[in-house]
Amino acid sequence: MERPLTQHITYPPLGLRQYEAVGGYQAARKAIRHMAPADVTAAVKESNMKGRGGAGFSTGMKWSFVPMDVPGPKYLVANADEMEPGTFKDRWLLEGNPHQLIEGMIVAAYAIQATESFVFLRYAYKQAAHEIRKAIAEAYAAGYLGENILGSGYNLQMHLHTGVGRYMCGEETALLNSLEGKRATPRSKPPFPQVSGLFGRPTIVNNVETLSYLPHIINRGAAWFQSLSLTSDGGTKIYGVSGRVNKPGAWELPMGVTMRELIEEHAGGMRPGYRFRGVLPGGASTDFLVEEHMDVAMDFAGVAAAGSRLGTGTMVVLDDKTCPVGFVHNLEHFFAQESCGFCTPCREGLPWTEKLLRALELGEGREGDLALLDTHAMMLGPGNTFCALAPGAMEPLQSALKYFRGDFEQHIREKKCPYHEYD
Repeated sequence: MERPLTQHITYPPLGLRQYEAVGGYQAARKAIRHMAPADVTAAVKESNMKGRGGAGFSTGMKWSFVPMDVPGPKYLVANADEMEPGTFKDRWLLEGNPHQLIEGMIVAAYAIQATESFVFLRYAYKQAAHEIRKAIAEAYAAGYLGENILGSGYNLQMHLHTGVGRYMCGEETALLNSLEGKRATPRSKPPFPQVSGLFGRPTIVNNVETLSYLPHIINRGAAWFQSLSLTSDGGTKIYGVSGRVNKPGAWELPMGVTMRELIEEHAGGMRPGYRFRGVLPGGASTDFLVEEHMDVAMDFAGVAAAGSRLGTGTMVVLDDKTCPVGFVHNLEHFFAQESCGFCTPCREGLPWTEKLLRALELGEGREGDLALLDTHAMMLGPGNTFCALAPGAMEPLQSALKYFRGDFEQHIREKKCPYHEYD
């Protein structure tokens, strides 16, 4: 019998006065009262902070694409639609320190001179919704949101929008369509949201973790933020580990810590009776890494050089008593359900992939199925679909076929899943 997971003590989030007592909203004051919008963007660009939503693009560079001389409204959107399987870092921030997110949004909105902002929240995050709604009300009452913020003449409205519960809404243009009340399908790019986003206006969409770092960069400076990292990617990162480890959880650590340190030290290593076989390093839509990659630096360049992506930095560990075929089948079932159906390869290819994997698990696999799966991994890869959903879905599959092919072949040869004895 497996032991229960450790019960962690949870604490209520910081209220407005508690947040102010530890320096909260000082960055908003500094930015709005003492910095030009371009100076805020320059500081973030100099910090070399890359977006923490998975793409890893320079945050300051992304802001710099917003046309500042165009009349009319601009928008800022916090992407809190955290539906990537295995990813839970944003929930930690939303429920633990919502005012930090709000202050980061104020800083970002001021930098691009947005006058309207939205927190686009995953529908299932009920506690987060409660805390954010409360924190926004407190920020309005204290004069950090609304008209003439801090007597500066700058105006910013902020709204909480609860999503409809689709994984596709995490893609920024599909998110914007959903926010406009449309079907959550991705848009063709260009134009990019920085030029034509929400309601056709210049828009920046940033991840919750990205926005939460901004107050600290403005308060302490770009050089300080860079100094926290072990690599060229600036700052710290919230890493997470789930699976059969002794201490699953999330930790804020210097960018570039090794996978070995995360799994063996912070997550406490594998639980008794289990061995490490592989890991998805950045959530469900990343390629497996295996034992030979344990000393890889967990930054954008390091993980990419090993053949995967840092993604969200939340690792899902595969152990030796969990079937890799079943593991991947579970993921492909999710991705097939979450396809928006806009383009044919994704709409038809993902259910076909899921069907092949289900047959393998049921002992109904046939010779030639692995060749078909290889073909799907190629045909649904980058450049063959309208957005990145299907290519992301293929990453765990193609890498599982590479590293655990013997397990797939055994399912066909023995006409059963050999791991059911561990269930």
